[in-house]
Amino acid sequence: MNEQSAAGLTKYVSEFICDTQAQDLPEDVVRLGKKSILDGIGLALSGSVAKSGELVRQHLDDLNLGEGTATVIGSNRRVAPRFAAFANGVGIHADDYDDTQLAVATDRVYGLLTHPTAPALPAALAMGEATRAGGQAVMLAYHLGVEVECKISEAINPRHYQTGFHSTATCGTFAAAAAAAKLMGLNVETTQRALSIAGSQSAGLRENFGTMTKPFHAGRSSESGVAAAQFAQYGWTATDKILEAPRGFFSAAGGGYDASAIEGKLGAPWTFAEPGISIKPHPSGSLTHPGMTEMMRLIRENDIRSEDVERVRVGTNSNMPNALIHHRPRNELQAKFSMEFCMAILLLERRAGLNEFVDEVVLRPDVQAMIERVDFVVDEDAERAGYHKMTTIIDIEMKDGRKISGRADFGRGSPMIPMSYDEVADKFRECIEYARFPKARGEDIIAMVRDLESLPSIGRLTSALLRDA
Repeated sequence: MNEQSAAGLTKYVSEFICDTQAQDLPEDVVRLGKKSILDGIGLALSGSVAKSGELVRQHLDDLNLGEGTATVIGSNRRVAPRFAAFANGVGIHADDYDDTQLAVATDRVYGLLTHPTAPALPAALAMGEATRAGGQAVMLAYHLGVEVECKISEAINPRHYQTGFHSTATCGTFAAAAAAAKLMGLNVETTQRALSIAGSQSAGLRENFGTMTKPFHAGRSSESGVAAAQFAQYGWTATDKILEAPRGFFSAAGGGYDASAIEGKLGAPWTFAEPGISIKPHPSGSLTHPGMTEMMRLIRENDIRSEDVERVRVGTNSNMPNALIHHRPRNELQAKFSMEFCMAILLLERRAGLNEFVDEVVLRPDVQAMIERVDFVVDEDAERAGYHKMTTIIDIEMKDGRKISGRADFGRGSPMIPMSYDEVADKFRECIEYARFPKARGEDIIAMVRDLESLPSIGRLTSALLRDA
């Protein structure tokens, strides 16, 4: 990897965080960010009714925290910022329905570098409440967090992800620290220490995919970043070169990095603009989405009925089965990382939303039987397309002898097939209906996020996210 001219990298990142102002955000980046912010808030609400949400609230009760300044979305609680960041980070990632970073380099696993909003947004909201910031300041902090997170993830040696680290958990800690540091008004030197404290808390392993510990990663990274910024403000000491040092983050966690992927690249271009961020149309691992988008197209265009299907072959590159590890899922969390389930449920139901990814549906006899008809394999053509794509090749063998085939590199919700703000608002409405949250209040939230930079106090938005506001 290219590690030339890397001296002062942590300082460069800190200067970017401290120096960037709201007017530096391009209009298209602001517009794209609002979609992900609305998406994240909706997911925090739907995640609040997941089993993991119940357990998080139990944990908060056990801590005896008392009243704080930051909202636990979908509850009646306000707690200290770090714990709100934890709860809301878990909530956003609970259903694996949150946005994903796209890769630039061909050796990267497309769409699996990070889930950028899950660590960044909870930290920005929590610290925004604590500092009584307005919508524009919170939006800027969120964008800074996402940008730092994604560029760090793009720069680290891909071994980091391939051998087991969950980059949402690891790089997301820097996102939260950046967002919190900005809202706290930390200077460059203090921000460097905040990033360094964050780096020592960076953790999360992909072996836990398909369990509650995956969303725990997102929550803990957001909490750790907030705590890192707070400790730095107290005067806690830390190195000033956590990213580039021989015993620092890039070296220890990845065995190296490409300095040219981050030096001079923060905000040039912004990740939201190029290569972009994907918003998920289904609550499953993003690697399933090109195949799901193509399967839905084939079903509709050919009026495919599940009872007429003999067998389905799904071919991808060799990195995709490395994440989609549950071939015979037995619960909803495993189903999110099962290409076989995702194909089966579309064939049976012609939809795959929050109500399909539940234990009762996964264990239905007809679903389990259809899963048995799906073969998930490595395909040479998909392999040649590169790991930065999620090339998925589908061959459906019908009982009458017909063969129906399709191929997709990208899924709906990606920058190549984008969702509009109104389409994301429809997804938000699905989330709040699932959470049994007041519909009228949901419409107010949609409107507030659409005009977020004009909101005089972020507290107006976060107050609307309490369960009995």
